[in-house]
Amino acid sequence: MKPLIPLVVAGAVVSLVSQSAIAQEKKPLGYQDTPLIPGTQWHVHDGLRPQPKVVTPGEFPSQAKPSKAPSDAVVLFDGKDLSQWTGKSGSADWKVENGYAEVNGTGDIVTKGEFGPDLQLHVEWASPMPPEATGQGRGNSGIFFFGKYEVQVLDCFENQTYPDGQATAVYGQTPPLVNASLPPGQWQTYDILFSGPRFGADGKLEKPAFVTILHNGVVVQNHTQLLGNTPHKKVGTYEPHPEKGAIKLQDHRNPVRYRNIWVRELKPVDSQ
Repeated sequence: MKPLIPLVVAGAVVSLVSQSAIAQEKKPLGYQDTPLIPGTQWHVHDGLRPQPKVVTPGEFPSQAKPSKAPSDAVVLFDGKDLSQWTGKSGSADWKVENGYAEVNGTGDIVTKGEFGPDLQLHVEWASPMPPEATGQGRGNSGIFFFGKYEVQVLDCFENQTYPDGQATAVYGQTPPLVNASLPPGQWQTYDILFSGPRFGADGKLEKPAFVTILHNGVVVQNHTQLLGNTPHKKVGTYEPHPEKGAIKLQDHRNPVRYRNIWVRELKPVDSQ
């Protein structure tokens, strides 16, 4: 550590320490050396990355009842059962009651159907109330496209975490433009436009994936390019896969609730 340098300000002596020492003190619990995210000065899950500005959403969504799905949507969960999903036991075993499905520690659930390459996904979710733990331990779940590309679900209302791991982040890559989170226990909406990657016959990447997200009606990701998949503490990479894939909801052992999930494949007009 560099020696302390006294600085007199308004009659007081202030000790200045090196910037590296300050940074070390501010790193959140669990931070470890991770690779740099290409095109940025930040490491994966860097707690020193600037926190997204907090904004208060308008009157959105309805807390009383879910919104109605479009006529051309595939309804993945209507509050009655998880027949459109499967899990590690061969069925989706999350608790279903009162119009919602709740994570219960039985594992991730995955859609039986496959969608893509471009789609619109609507999800409504609520984190546990009262909240428990802090950071990544509070209301943690995730939405995965093709089982590889995660949009983070997390209770980020007055709960700071590393920016590339907060609600609506492209996990480990890109924080949201702003933090539009509602208090725990309230229903929140994600409207996600996901454009899947394209691979050539030789398996080489021809076009990366992009995502646009509205969180409670507020744009938080604006045609964000994905660097690849979204692993923990690593920089993502692309591996070839089909143009259609399943959607996965993560069981992170926090009792997050989901309702009103539907998807629309986005196709050119001349192909409909």
